[in-house]
Order: sequence, then C-alpha cells, then structure tokens
Amino acid sequence: MRVLLTVCVTAVASTALAVAGPLAATAAGQGLNTPVGGDQLTAEPTVVADGATPPAVQASAYVVADVDTGDVLAAKAPHAKLRPASTLKTLTALVLLPRLNKSDQVIGSDEDASIIGSKVGVYPGLRYSVDLLFQGMFLASGNDAVHALVCHDEGGVPGTIQRMNKKAAEIGALDTHVTDPTGLDADGQYSSAYDLALFAQAGLSRPDFAKYASTKYTNFPLAKNGGSYQVANQNKLLFNYDGALGVKTGYTTLARNTFVGAARRNGHTLVVTMMNSPHGITQDASSLLDWAFKSYSALSPIGTLVKPVAAAPPKTASTTQGEGPNTSKKASALPPLRIRTARVSNALVHSAAYKVPVWAWAAPPILLLPLFLRRPRALRAKAKTAAKARRARQG
Repeated sequence: MRVLLTVCVTAVASTALAVAGPLAATAAGQGLNTPVGGDQLTAEPTVVADGATPPAVQASAYVVADVDTGDVLAAKAPHAKLRPASTLKTLTALVLLPRLNKSDQVIGSDEDASIIGSKVGVYPGLRYSVDLLFQGMFLASGNDAVHALVCHDEGGVPGTIQRMNKKAAEIGALDTHVTDPTGLDADGQYSSAYDLALFAQAGLSRPDFAKYASTKYTNFPLAKNGGSYQVANQNKLLFNYDGALGVKTGYTTLARNTFVGAARRNGHTLVVTMMNSPHGITQDASSLLDWAFKSYSALSPIGTLVKPVAAAPPKTASTTQGEGPNTSKKASALPPLRIRTARVSNALVHSAAYKVPVWAWAAPPILLLPLFLRRPRALRAKAKTAAKARRARQG
C-alpha cells in the first residue's frame, strides 16, 4: 500500500508539472513567438491586406499604416531584417533631436568632411548651427552632417549607437540593430519595414522632426567666399504628391532603394515604408498611398504599430547628477516587450491552469486507484485456491 501511495503522489506531481511547467515557460517566452504588431505581420514575402488588393510593387518588403490610429493596412514581409540605408537616419534623428540645442554652433572637422557616402558639404573649420546640420541630414542625407551632430553630442558615435539601440527597443522596433548612425552598410546593421513605420510615427509626432522631413529646400554655406548653395530634398514625393509630408529616402549598393514617406488626405495621415527596391520607388510609394486613401473605408487592419513602452516619472534633481549636459533626461522603467506583445489566448490558458485547485490534478490517479487494487485482491484469491488444492493433494 505504501508503494501504491508513492506511485499516486508521483503521478500527481508529474501531472501538475506537465500542465503548469510548459505553460509557465510559454508565458515567459511567448512574446518571442508572436510577431510584434500581430500574427499576420511576419517576415514571409506574402502581401497581406484585408478589404482590397494593393497594387504590385517591386520592393521586397513594405508597410502601409495609419500614423494616427496605428492600424497597419497592408504589408509584405514587414518583419524581414534588411539593410535600411539612410532611412535609419529617422532613428538617428529621434535620438538626437531632444538632446541637442538647435542654436548651438558646431565647427566642421576633417573627419566630417572625409566620411564616405552622401554628403551635404560640411567643411573643416566652418561653423554650422545644429539646426542647419539637421536640415543637411534630412534633405541631402548628409553623412557628414550626421557625423558632426553625433560628435557634438555626449559620447560621440559609440554613445549615439547605444542610445539608438535603446530607443529602438523602447518603441518596439525589435528588428533593428544599429552599428552606424549614418545608415551605411555596416556589418550587423539591419532594420525592417515595420520598424521604419514605427520610427516615422514617432518622428511625425515631433514638430521639429516633421518640419525637417517636409522641408523642400535650404541653403548651405560655401567654404571660401561666404556664399551659399541650394540643397533640395531627395524625397521626390514632396514635389509631386498631394498632401505629402516627406520623411526620408535611402540608397546603398547592398540595401538598394529604401523609403519612408507619409501623406495627409481626407483627415488621414498614412505612412508607407519600403525596403530593397531596385528602382521606381517614388512611383511605387505613390501607388500604395493612392490605393490606401481610395480604399480606406473598405480596409480592415491586419495589425498595429505598437505603442512605446511607458517611461517612468522624471528623476529628482538629486538623481540626475552626472548625466549629459545637452538635455535633461527622464528615467525609464522598461518592462519586457514580450509581456506587452504576448498572445492573450496563451495568457488565459496559463491563468486558468493555475486557478485549478491542486486536488483536481490528483483526481485522475485517485479514480484509477481501484484498478490498481483489484489486481492484488484477485492474485491473493488465486493464491489461496492454489494452496487449498495443494493441501488436498497432499492429504
């Protein structure tokens, strides 16, 4: 009997572990199994839309979303990790804009002027306002302007990279990893069409970001004679699409054409992001935006742009000592994003499993107990009958 009770207790414990154990592990890691923004927003190269069929475009990945509601209206491989090229500068701006004083003067350096890739024309020894450098960054995609801004901030390039990766995590851009704030084809640098939409949404909520993104022309100073030259925004959507808000373009040999564009019509602000497109990116962006505005009332969301993790209340004066000189900062309490993006169904199952009383898990083994008891009784009866038969033969 003691052995039997031991078997029953073991069965109860094993049953409880079999039910609670896997559910607990799933609850802890389910955010990694669920695509950020919804189940339909995967890295698969399938076009997904509900209510109308979007036009065919050449980009390997894209997202069309409503900036105000966060509704994703159409997508193709939105979480595919691809090279972002200069569209990554939208994240660079999100990090630098709140930290730098627009009226500060920055002296151009040899390192600024010698940087590879696109340039706006930052010359060594010449003074530029932070405001003008941001214009050079947005309009001409100037890597030299980005380098000058980054080096003007505390921590330089390494500090900005660290803050960019932190910012990406805060706003739910988990497909993004930064190794170069200019967006060049650096090893280990990637993002996604979904993350670029998050950057655009966060950026357009800032008046300064929105202003730089939509500026068509600016004048940049010449090095020698004190004159200036005109710089035009590389985002052609601003010049030929009604309601365009601009944002950012990008191109490298490996990334090919990348794009972030937004427009406002009929009370709706839509963003389109595209990655790894061979050519015709402005026309493709216009086609997607036209389709989305025209079909808006017939479309149902296929996902959502996740909301940023809430920040903690500001630190007191005594706890902010030792921070960077450019801005006052707030402390951030960042709960794991996987909890925020977890599947509700798994959470409910997990909760229900723990609400079942412990004795309930013991019910199946207890109900099976008579089956274990019957067999010993039958064996004992058979043994007695055999013993009587032996005594009868011996007598």
